[in-house]
Amino acid sequence: MAQGTGNIASVLFGGIPATGAIARTAANVKNGGRTPIAGITHSLVLLLVLAFLMPYAALIPMPTIAAILVQVAYNMSGWRNFGHLCKTASKGAVATLLITFGLTVAVGLVAAIAVGMTITIVLFLKMLSEETEVSGWQYYCDQNSEVTHLRELPKSVRVYEINGPMFFGMTDRITDISVKSFTKYLIIRMRGVPSLDSTGMNALENLYSYCRSNGVNLIFSHVNEQPMKTMRHAGFVDLVGEEHFCASIDDAIAHARQLLGEEEAGREA
Repeated sequence: MAQGTGNIASVLFGGIPATGAIARTAANVKNGGRTPIAGITHSLVLLLVLAFLMPYAALIPMPTIAAILVQVAYNMSGWRNFGHLCKTASKGAVATLLITFGLTVAVGLVAAIAVGMTITIVLFLKMLSEETEVSGWQYYCDQNSEVTHLRELPKSVRVYEINGPMFFGMTDRITDISVKSFTKYLIIRMRGVPSLDSTGMNALENLYSYCRSNGVNLIFSHVNEQPMKTMRHAGFVDLVGEEHFCASIDDAIAHARQLLGEEEAGREA
């Protein structure tokens, strides 16, 4: 806020807006500054020099100022951390570090930060997509269950569990979900899905179309708040049916059993 206010005020008097620099902050911290008071004192001293002491500051020999800048630059370089990261970090992190470093020297800090942030975002999304997993249940038990008793599933009911955020980096994993010719109900367990974006929503809509074309009804278990909000906004809840969204996997299985029983009763009638 102070930087922005200063830039706005400076142009009113012919000043040139400047970006924030970490050189003064680094020098401040290296010399013992630990609280905002240190930064305030520094700014007041600079104001005093600019307003009253410039004639005297002009008498400081340039080699002296150069020596101070060299020392500050050395303290900021962090070459020990640089070497340690190159030895211990992942290949993606090291590549990002080297590219950003090279661009800083060859082009400039602004371009280096932009490229470095872009690479970091891509690597982060790749990491998230690799952590997202879509796995099918065994028919008769789930050893990683919320409860200890074994679960017996009807042959016509399949259960898939999704773990991890659902976004554009993992939508192809939804295609791993398949149904058999005898499957009538597909339960999607989403207790491990913290977030859902529009691309993930589109993947679920494609799954719904796939199931509908194969005569399979979708049932959802334990949909968290943010994914549920996205589903409602997209009209997906109304499409699938509010009654097919259950609070837990036990409720979802019981719901599937009830629907199967109603179908059997209808055929007998």
